[in-house]
This record gives sequence, C-alpha cells and structure tokens, in this order.
Amino acid sequence: MAAIAQFMEKNFRHFNARETLAVAKGWCDFSEKGGKMVVALAGAMSTAEIGITLAQMIRAGKIHAISSTAANLEEDLFNLVGNKDYKLQPGWRYLTMEQDLKTRDEGFNRVTDTCIPEDVMVAMHMELRKLWAEAAAKGESYFNWEYWYQLIRSGYFEGKNQVPMEHSWVVAACEMDIPIYTPGTEDSTLGNMFCADVMLGHVQNHSAMKSGTQQFEHLTRWYLETGKHAPIGFFQIGGGIAGDFAMCVVPSILQDHELECGFWSFFCHIGDSTTSFGSYSGCPPNEKVTWYKLDTTTPNFTINSDASIVAPLIFQYVLEKHRETKASATVEKTLKQIAAEKKHTATAGKKQ
Repeated sequence: MAAIAQFMEKNFRHFNARETLAVAKGWCDFSEKGGKMVVALAGAMSTAEIGITLAQMIRAGKIHAISSTAANLEEDLFNLVGNKDYKLQPGWRYLTMEQDLKTRDEGFNRVTDTCIPEDVMVAMHMELRKLWAEAAAKGESYFNWEYWYQLIRSGYFEGKNQVPMEHSWVVAACEMDIPIYTPGTEDSTLGNMFCADVMLGHVQNHSAMKSGTQQFEHLTRWYLETGKHAPIGFFQIGGGIAGDFAMCVVPSILQDHELECGFWSFFCHIGDSTTSFGSYSGCPPNEKVTWYKLDTTTPNFTINSDASIVAPLIFQYVLEKHRETKASATVEKTLKQIAAEKKHTATAGKKQ
C-alpha cells in the first residue's frame, strides 16, 4: 500500500508542500522516460540518517551518481558501526560553551542534536591508513570513494554494523557500483587524517588520493557517456561545493571542451536559504540558466524547507510508485502467461 504517496497526494496541496509533491511526481515521470539522476548531498544528511530511504533509492536504480561532501560519505559509515553509541542532546539550542566542552571531553563531536563518538572515527582511520599506505607504496592512486569501497568489499563492516546494512547509502552505492564524487575531500575528518598521515610519514605521498580535478574529469566523461543514452537530472540537497562542483560539468563541456551535450534535464533544490546577495544555497534556477547549467525548458523546482524532512518524503513517494509499477507489470505478465497457457491448451485440445 502506497501510504506515504496517498497521504502526500491528499494533503500536500499548497506552498512548499505542493512543490514537494510536484518534485516527487516529476521524478517518477523523469525516471519512467529513462532519465538518470545525480544527487548532490550537502549538510549533515548522513547523520540525519538519510540512508534509510536514500539507500533504497540507489538499490531501486533511481540514482546513478552522487556528488557529496566527504563528511556525508564518512558519516554514513560512522553511523553504520556506531549508531547505538551516539548520544542525543534534544536541548542543543540551549547548550552553553561549558556544556559543549564537557561533551568534547567525553569523547564526542556534536552535529546539532547528535553526538558522534570519536573512537568510531579513529578505528576507521586505522583501517583506511593501511589502504592509503599500501597504494602509495605501490605508486597507485584511487578516488576517495574507491578506498571506502575497498573497505566495504573487504568485509570490514560485516558484523560491526549497529544498524541494518540496508540503511547505509554508501554500502548501497558500492553494491550498485556508482561513483560518489567528494569535491573538497580534505574538508572532512578522514580527509584531515589523510593529510596528517602524509605529513607524518605514515603514507608516502598525497598522490595516493586522486585530486578534485581528476574527479571532475571522471564526472565529465561519465556525463558525456551517460548523456548519449539518456537525459540526466540533478537533485540537490543544500548548497556549497557538493552541488556546484557537479552542476558545473555541463558549462565546462559546452564552453571549455566546446562539445555538444544536453543541459541538466531535471532540477530540484532543497534548502532553507532564501535567495540573497552572495547566497549560493539560494541560487534560483533562472540564475543557473545564465551559467549554461539549465535550459529555459528544464523542469525545475525549489523547496525552501528542512531537507531532513522533505527528502525522505520524496524518496518514499518515488519508491512506492516504483513498487506499484513493478507490481502492475508482474500482474500483467502473469495474466499474459495464463492467457497464453489457456490458448495453448485450447489449441492442443482441438488437435486431439
């Protein structure tokens, strides 16, 4: 039963609610026409456990590449193995500096109302350091996401998970073998640790981690190849580098490479920042037209709301409609098989 979809269709009639439903319906239509979707993930969405629905979307084949802050990538896996050791602070708005100091001294790093235990980060660092050091010693170089995929495929997380493996969007992306671009990898806990490891001699060189420009080259080639067969859409949560890095691939292809390619064919931005001077997070779609990112005919949506609430609703709507379509296709196939069997039986009877 498509409970969330039915609820949204009945109640989401105006303002941001109407826009949320329009996005969900638009994504379904875009997907049915063969469209491929890139998701840009900023903010602290992994700590908000967006993976519960995002992982399902990836496994359902509704998401084909991700541009994420490196923090979101690592925090998804911190949550996977440390969730039960996290500490919640519901009254976070009223904490004093001294109370936050106490939290730090207890071994936690706070993200709004959720405190991540430091030892989870340290344990994962020790495992990744081995991979970084080995690659550097061999003169090899990998993308940030490839190191995480190596760790996942090694079985490291099996049995250590404190929440179902199905709730990890990074594990899902690994299973589906889709790229996770992390522009500005150094702006993350493990990115800091990688740099320190090189400086301290634990890892021979920085070249073991492929650079941001190499990621952009990979994304450019991905867009060109994928765009030969399908339109490509963009679903953006928050602002900053995770969004702009990926969006810029289209103007780069058109203007820097002087090659033909389609504009982004679907666009949605969820954020709580309104358009203002210098506020990229609130950058509206019409401004993106001037940068060769969107066409005037591109279906586009802007939702000014809390993405930790809105995004799971959109994902769940798309998933429920996807399941309905699959169920209908199965029923139709079964009915055709029954009809064919009846026809075969009737024909055989006549021959007898």
